[in-house]
Amino acid sequence: MNLYPLIRPLLFSLDAETAHKLSLKALKAAHSAGMSGLISPKLNDNPVNVMGLNFKNRVGLAAGLDKNGDYIDALASLGFGFIEIGTVTPRPQPGNPKPRLFRLPEHQAIINRMGFNNLGIDHLLEQVNLSRYNGILGINIGKNFDTPIESATDDYLTGLRKAYSAASYITINISSPNTKNLRQLQQSQESRKLIAALKEEQAELQQEYGKYVPIALKIAPDLNPVDIGRLAKLLLEFDMDGVIATNTTVDRAMVVNHPLAQEPGGLSGAPVKAKSTAVVKDLAAELQGKIPIIAAGGILSSEDAQEKLDAGASLVQLYSGLIYKGPQLIADIVKSQG
Repeated sequence: MNLYPLIRPLLFSLDAETAHKLSLKALKAAHSAGMSGLISPKLNDNPVNVMGLNFKNRVGLAAGLDKNGDYIDALASLGFGFIEIGTVTPRPQPGNPKPRLFRLPEHQAIINRMGFNNLGIDHLLEQVNLSRYNGILGINIGKNFDTPIESATDDYLTGLRKAYSAASYITINISSPNTKNLRQLQQSQESRKLIAALKEEQAELQQEYGKYVPIALKIAPDLNPVDIGRLAKLLLEFDMDGVIATNTTVDRAMVVNHPLAQEPGGLSGAPVKAKSTAVVKDLAAELQGKIPIIAAGGILSSEDAQEKLDAGASLVQLYSGLIYKGPQLIADIVKSQG
């Protein structure tokens, strides 16, 4: 039973951030009451092995929707093959001033400038420990807004150390447009320094915990082919475990005439689809199957998901598509892969 088309008009009548919180609380309540089946159909597994991990299907939740890990079990009940929580920072921070989340329904798009608002990694880890979820859990880490960019590596190392034992994989977010200078970490020398430090720490943590936790790098859709080629070479050189393509875009070309087009922040949803797919294709050509790609950006149908997989991705992640299409989108994609 797909109730979402009936609920969506009510949610869309509310402020976007209010609706976001209300939706998650309602989902958690429904899950606690054993009513998840009314929201999402039961899905058959369609397993795939990526990054040395066994995913029950190729469809995951992108980071950003559950920043603090407060809704892991409820979100998992929707049928996702994996859940990624965060972005989380070493210390709690409030994020940017409100309003900071905007819908563009005419374009099936969202603009956000949340600014890594979260309760800190210690709170997130408490929530993971309380969760009963035993599937693939990604933890997405970032730097605090007031950490100087030259000290960013310290924040990522803190996040890596704290998240290591709890995560199935860890995502390094250096591509959000909403933390000042963060995307600078995608530049040559900065990314080399960061990746080298993370891989060295990963090796030490593997020895300490007796398990290997893969690390994926999340990149922007606004990189040009030269930048993508350079990053791909770094990923290969340091034997990174995965790459997520892509985050939100600062490009407004697809929504230029919308009254909200000039709102600062990252644009997601349908307008970023082509840019994201182009990055996936460029990465796939450079990586030649040696490092798996997780695709995110503009997936609002099973055909959109297939486009990403055909471009070279091994897995896909949803965020804006879930807001516009509801949980049925997960089922549609999983079934289309069967």
